[in-house]
Amino acid sequence: MRDVTNGLSHPKVIEAHEFMRDGRLSRREFVRIAALLGVAAPLAYRVAGLEPAFAQVANSPFPADDAKAKKGGILRVAMQVQEVIDPATFQWVEMGNQARHTLEYLAMTGPDNITRPMLAESWEASSDLKTWTFRIRKNVMWHNGDMLTAEHVRASFARALDPDIGAGGVVGLSTFAAMLREEGGKRVLIPGALEATDEHTLVMRLQKPVLSVPEDCYNYPTAIVHPSFEPPLASRPIGTGPFTISELEVGDKCVLKRVTRTTDGAPFTYWGGEVYLDEIHYYNYDEDDQLTALASGDVDAVYELSSEQMDLAKALPGRILAAKTAQTLVCRMQISQAPFDNPKVRAAVTLSCDNPTLKKLVYPDGGSVGENHHVAEIHPEYFKLPPLRRDPAGAKALLAEAGYPDGIDLTIHVSETDGLWHRTLCEAMRDQMAPAGIRLKIQMMPGEVFWREWTKLPFAAVAWTHRPLGTMCLSLGYRSGVPWNDTHYASAEFDAALDSAEATLDVVERRAKMEVVERMLQEANLMVQPVFRPVYAMTTENVNGYPAHPTQYHQFNKVWLS
Repeated sequence: MRDVTNGLSHPKVIEAHEFMRDGRLSRREFVRIAALLGVAAPLAYRVAGLEPAFAQVANSPFPADDAKAKKGGILRVAMQVQEVIDPATFQWVEMGNQARHTLEYLAMTGPDNITRPMLAESWEASSDLKTWTFRIRKNVMWHNGDMLTAEHVRASFARALDPDIGAGGVVGLSTFAAMLREEGGKRVLIPGALEATDEHTLVMRLQKPVLSVPEDCYNYPTAIVHPSFEPPLASRPIGTGPFTISELEVGDKCVLKRVTRTTDGAPFTYWGGEVYLDEIHYYNYDEDDQLTALASGDVDAVYELSSEQMDLAKALPGRILAAKTAQTLVCRMQISQAPFDNPKVRAAVTLSCDNPTLKKLVYPDGGSVGENHHVAEIHPEYFKLPPLRRDPAGAKALLAEAGYPDGIDLTIHVSETDGLWHRTLCEAMRDQMAPAGIRLKIQMMPGEVFWREWTKLPFAAVAWTHRPLGTMCLSLGYRSGVPWNDTHYASAEFDAALDSAEATLDVVERRAKMEVVERMLQEANLMVQPVFRPVYAMTTENVNGYPAHPTQYHQFNKVWLS
């Protein structure tokens, strides 16, 4: 059995192998778990009897070099260009993409959903999953010529967890939440929870078991910054990546250029092997205009195209890239604000809607129906609950019991972050709610305004990106007191049930525990969540090695132009 873990013999890997052998765990889920627990991905694939998703250089998160690859050129990508201030407070994938080739991460989750070491060269977890030891790569150079150390990583995480800086989505990740305690009305880092025990060893000591630690370390707010970092990032972008931000005009363009010299003029050596592009240019286009920009030759790739654009995309020369995801739109209610502090009003809202019909309207092909609990069919721990049933008469009766016998006027705030379908979906919800006596007004907001105010809005259609696990989504969005808990739901019982599910390796047992978790959220009537959507990107035919990532994370190290 030691061969399974390549000498680590972690009991959870052995347990996972037994579950796979007994049919209680899929082979792909075994690979994911084994990689999280420190088994090299190629070995994990081999033990599972699967072919790796891509050829990989030993001890590298990146695909192997293409023998036909050519150096040089500028990759032009259509995407919203957003402000890049501080990675600890990043709220959206586009921000992360603009910084991703400058600032790097401890680990990297690939398009195959497998997490591999990045700035760490390896890691080990204790048998109880509470202590994680990361071996930091040697010979990783910062853009100013400094060499990366474990203390740099420790300081970067500690900074991201500083409540005076903002913490953002970092504290909602289970890994980092398990390093904090309440003190003086703030959640602060527990002494000793993060320790650099030597120049290249970082130890994380958690208050509870967490399996997803490496996955949490590739979430966009967890990018590693230099000890000298001061926002805004674009003004002095010192990173370890192969590119630097050389120009940023929010709402216009973001230009990344290859780093060949340190800030002191000495040669810069990138740790991650060959990188082929000279520059990456992001040009600001909303989703509905991105495909037009590709068709006209203004860009080489688009961040996203909608399902409505598929016929046009198929008529164009190029490559359409698809990824199955857990991306979703959560039309959530904030239970601390009237009238949503009344559970009967919330129940009336959810009861008035038919999720399958709404999903079919905006994504007739691909994706899956949401069930108002933010766990998707593609999540390994998903437990299928009985189908939700629309009941306008029942919803109307609930409103009367809540003190609204003549119906109720509600306003939902919407931004077309992912395209026009956000508005379309809310308009369909409006029509479905009308027979129940709910008069829904749709208030459109510019994206930059919406994302500045989203946690304060009583009723809002909030886009959430993909996470590999449903438990990660729930920890970020629904645990008591975490910054991204925009429903203000708080339940010690829910937190404990989610803790238990997160600590359970056996996926069959974990699904049983997730039944409880999902029911609690569904019965709290926090949201109408009709769809988990697929995502599509597209490139011109001369773009090679462009990854289709379910979270739409851009990692262009091995992209090249022919």
